[in-house]
Amino acid sequence: MSSQTLISSQTDEDFNRARNKALINEIQHLLKPDEASLISFSDIKKLLKPKNEVYKGMQVIPVNLIVGSEGRFKDFDNHFFPKSRFLKSRWEHIDMAHIQDVPLPPISLYELGGLYFVRDGNHRVSVAKSRGVENIDAEVVSLQSELKLKAGSTIEEMVKQVIYYEKRTFYAETNFGDITDCWTLDFSTTGQYDLIYNHILIHKYYINIDKTEEIPFEEAVTSWYENVYLPVIDTIQKQHILRLFKNRTKSDLYIYFIKYWHELKQKFGNDFSIDKAAEDFKYEYRGATLIGKIKNYFAKQHLIKNF
Repeated sequence: MSSQTLISSQTDEDFNRARNKALINEIQHLLKPDEASLISFSDIKKLLKPKNEVYKGMQVIPVNLIVGSEGRFKDFDNHFFPKSRFLKSRWEHIDMAHIQDVPLPPISLYELGGLYFVRDGNHRVSVAKSRGVENIDAEVVSLQSELKLKAGSTIEEMVKQVIYYEKRTFYAETNFGDITDCWTLDFSTTGQYDLIYNHILIHKYYINIDKTEEIPFEEAVTSWYENVYLPVIDTIQKQHILRLFKNRTKSDLYIYFIKYWHELKQKFGNDFSIDKAAEDFKYEYRGATLIGKIKNYFAKQHLIKNF
C-alpha cells in the first residue's frame, strides 16, 4: 500500500472520528441544543456592542480561546467538530497537510471580550482542535470592549456575564443601592439598566418642571424608586402577574408592564389606572396561548353575565 493511500486512509479516519464526536455532542445536548452550538460572532457583537476595531497584525493564538465563527457557525459544533459530511473534502485536505508537515497560511480572527472568532480558516481551526494543537498563527482584528468573557461559556452564560457587568456598572455609577437600599434590581436580558437610567432621568425632568432649582440626581432616584417602581412592583405582586412569566424577574416585569401601561394611557388617556392596566395586561398575556384564550373567554363570559 502506497504512503499516499495510507495518508488518505488516516485522514478519512480522522474526519469520521471528529464527525462522530459532533454527533455524540449533539445527542448529549438534545434538551439544550444551544449548548452544543458554535457561537455566532454576530450574536456576540450585538451582545457586547464594541466601540471600534484595531488591527493587531500577526499573533500566536491559543486554540482553546477560539470559540466562534463569523460565517460558518452552523457547520461546526461548539468544539469545532464538523457537523456535516459536506465538509469532508476540505477538512481532509487540511488534515493531510498536518500529517505531511506542510505549512498552512495563517487564519484570520476577530478578538472580542478576550475570545476569538474565525473570519477565515474554520476548517483549519477544526483540524487543529481535533489534533490537540495548542497554538495557531493568526491575523487578528480586535474589537474594543471593557468586558472580558470566559472561555468555555455558552451564549446563555455569556449573556449572564454581560448582565452582571451592566448591573455592577449601573450600581457603581448611580449609587442606586446606597440611595434606595435595594440591591435586587435584576434582569434576565441585557440593556435593561440603561432603560432604568433613562426612566430616572425622565422622572427627574418632570419633577423639575415646576421647580426653580434642579433637584439632585440622588433625590430623583429616591422619588422614582418610591413613587414609580415600587407601586408598579406592588401591583404586579398583588395581581400575581409574575407567576405567568417563567424565568423572569420582578424588574423584568416592571419594564414590560410600564411600557404596556404607557401604551394604554396614550390610547385611553392618562387617567387609565394602574389596576385596570394590570388586569388588561394579564388578559393580554393569557390570550397569547390556546389555554389562555379559553380562560379569557370564560372570564369575559362571567363578566358579561354579572354586568
